[in-house]
Amino acid sequence: MSINKLIFNNLTKYQAIFNNAKPFKHVVVDNFLDHDLALLLLQDFPEFNTRKAMSEVGTVGKKAVNEDLYSISDIYNYFANWVQSKEFLDKITEITGIDHLIPDPTFYGGGTHENLHGQELDPHVDFNMDERRWHHRRLNILIYLNQEWSEEWGGLLELHSDPRSEDNEIISFLPCFNRCIIFETGEYSWHGFNQIQLPDEQQDRSRKSLSIYLYTKERPVEDLAPSHTTFYVPRPLPDSIQPGEILKSEDYEAMRILLKRRDDLILFYQKRELEDSKSLVSLKSHIKRYISTQYPQVWRYLKIFLLKNK
Repeated sequence: MSINKLIFNNLTKYQAIFNNAKPFKHVVVDNFLDHDLALLLLQDFPEFNTRKAMSEVGTVGKKAVNEDLYSISDIYNYFANWVQSKEFLDKITEITGIDHLIPDPTFYGGGTHENLHGQELDPHVDFNMDERRWHHRRLNILIYLNQEWSEEWGGLLELHSDPRSEDNEIISFLPCFNRCIIFETGEYSWHGFNQIQLPDEQQDRSRKSLSIYLYTKERPVEDLAPSHTTFYVPRPLPDSIQPGEILKSEDYEAMRILLKRRDDLILFYQKRELEDSKSLVSLKSHIKRYISTQYPQVWRYLKIFLLKNK
């Protein structure tokens, strides 16, 4: 069981769609997996675990991520190994034109993603490097496992041209069963999903997906950027909030949530900068101590050089 064999006959078509897509390279492939494999993955999808629902700002949310695919079940162990196989990677290369793709056996940040009613994901660009191996993140592969999902329920994947711009253009895709969306990741690949709003009789549902991230050792020079974490752009105020209009209770609540989200992100980025600064100071101190003890003469000349070039 693997990729639907019918897709093999259309790889050239999918590559053309991928290369010409806007706002950035992507392609939607329906019935991506063998149907039986997709059903088994849905059947064994892990239950929502609050211990795996910790957000980047340190709070428990409505999104659970399980990176350890191997231990979920035998079929997930099979799937985890298959998406690292040469067969799988070669087919993704044929679709995207990106050679020498490297899988991540730890599925860091990926694996199973489950989102509950009320959850949404602000537009963002993903972290761009696996700093454990210094590999460049190149592709996101998202496979959805939601049967009979309605557009009115939200949770649609959104690709943005620039969420900071008033001219931001958005295209959306329903996260329907066995649909795969492959897109290139870079400093321009803004994406997220709108709020999940399930009706009362569907509250037991959740938005389920599998996320696979692929890397390369190098990337085109024009796409290079310093290593960074995920960058989010909180959504704008609702259209209902306009000058001269009476502020409704739901408008106030929307503003409160947006302001809280912005405050949390500011705190997250502040903590990240302080941690990086602390690591840099520690590294400088270590280098200074090493050179001064192991190479004292070099250290004397280096101090003279630094004093002259302040």
